Amino acid sequence: MRAVALMEFDGPEGLQVIDRELPDPAPGAVRIRVRAATVNPADTGFARGVLRAMLRHEPPHVPGMEAAGVVDAVGEGVDDLAIGDRVMAVVLPLGRNGGAQSERIVVPRASVARTPDHLSDAEAATVPMNGLTAIAALDVLNLAPGEWLWVTGAPGALGGYTVQLAKDRGLRVVADASDADEQLVYDLGADLVVSRGADSADRVRLAVDGGVAGVVDGALLNSAVAPAVRPGGTIVAVRPFEGPAPSGIKVELVMVADYIRDAERIERLRDAAARGVITPRIAELLPFEMASAAYRAVEAGGTRGRIVLTF
Repeated sequence: MRAVALMEFDGPEGLQVIDRELPDPAPGAVRIRVRAATVNPADTGFARGVLRAMLRHEPPHVPGMEAAGVVDAVGEGVDDLAIGDRVMAVVLPLGRNGGAQSERIVVPRASVARTPDHLSDAEAATVPMNGLTAIAALDVLNLAPGEWLWVTGAPGALGGYTVQLAKDRGLRVVADASDADEQLVYDLGADLVVSRGADSADRVRLAVDGGVAGVVDGALLNSAVAPAVRPGGTIVAVRPFEGPAPSGIKVELVMVADYIRDAERIERLRDAAARGVITPRIAELLPFEMASAAYRAVEAGGTRGRIVLTF
């Protein structure tokens, strides 16, 4: 089988297509014939060596954190999926089998959900990683219906899913966006959109009397969001928090790697996708042989929706 791989952490230029042995699924695991896998900012960081210290095996290293396709084989003990079933999966690319950007992947059953019938494989591939992060972030916040949530980076994949899933829970959502993205964010369901800039937190504080109850910081603004949060509120960071901890405000770190075997949340995400709560957005489809071009485009920024590699 073929896979996108890194022999050295040279970013997009270090990617190449290699041949690998076909892996067999272990007990409790599923092998998936991949039809689509996304390229995320996390993948471009991986290609630059961000997670190098966590790897315990020699190259090649296969990136990718989410994929969709069909079940190709099942391990012992997996009796609720059959060969040919359409599925989507979240993948951690640190093990010897690597990540999602491969013609075949083996993942724990708990990391897999059936693909909703109305989604294409490419659409389904955009759901698991950012959708699971959004659900975990909202669970950590545990806000009551009617409370205000600020979502930074709302035009992005994580931010967009967070807005939609928050509205499904009855929350009120304020988001910051550029003028070009304002209508997109309103279309996602935000109640208020403020201009993006160095004073975004002040704008949010003015728009929401008393401040927001929580923040999901998809844009990695860190302590800059604190002025918008009411005392006792919570900031959910999706990368290690930088800067001093704001006084009287909780900071919670949500990393998708901690949830990749969380079958209950993954099934809730699948249900939300099946109900049409979240809107998968695809910026571009590229054959996996063009992975380097996909990574360069993600690093350049400005894409709305995910670039998806097709297999």
